[in-house]
Amino acid sequence: MSANETERLVKSKQRVADHGEVFTPSWMVEDMLNLVQEESERIDSRVLEPACGSGNFLVPVLTRKLLTVAAKHGKSDFEKRHYALFALMCTYGIELLPDNAAECRSNLATLFNAFLGIDQDTDDWARAARAVLEVNIVQGDALTMTTPSGGPITFAEWGYLGKGKFQRRDFRYDELTQRSAWEAEGSLFADMGADLFAPQTTYPTMSVADLAGQVNAA
Repeated sequence: MSANETERLVKSKQRVADHGEVFTPSWMVEDMLNLVQEESERIDSRVLEPACGSGNFLVPVLTRKLLTVAAKHGKSDFEKRHYALFALMCTYGIELLPDNAAECRSNLATLFNAFLGIDQDTDDWARAARAVLEVNIVQGDALTMTTPSGGPITFAEWGYLGKGKFQRRDFRYDELTQRSAWEAEGSLFADMGADLFAPQTTYPTMSVADLAGQVNAA
């Protein structure tokens, strides 16, 4: 590995010592995603990177999802835009360091905006994307499942209902990690998952304009 390549993967030796921060090279990311190619390209597959850094995994994942959007919905601008936003909604990350989390949001937003050919400052779609990324890319500790304030990490489960309407339900991350075990085949509680793991909050259906308004209000 060349000195330039090493420099791209390590921001500082101190951060490596303090946080074990080393970024995965792009060729390795692509090789790993190819192992789960179908899932990495499916628009509605929910992908979580628990140590997302600046988006080394999530940017390629979103790229693959957006290519699927273009292939399946490219003939309709309405569908293309809404499914592109839904692809972003299905992309999640946790990052311990605040500058990395902010950079990850920025990198994903830049990719989304470029795909739709929109202005990042004035377009409602760009503002809606920012609102989604504020809740999807969480600054926190994936091991303790807590935010810097000590509260539980919460993720939004987004659904696209069609006709320009989205649904959001919030779940605690620590409960979501338990859910797969509770719903495992042969588990005594396999049929009780929906009752055991209720959302913390369920929001009214919302449009792109509603999401964009959340950023304007902030």
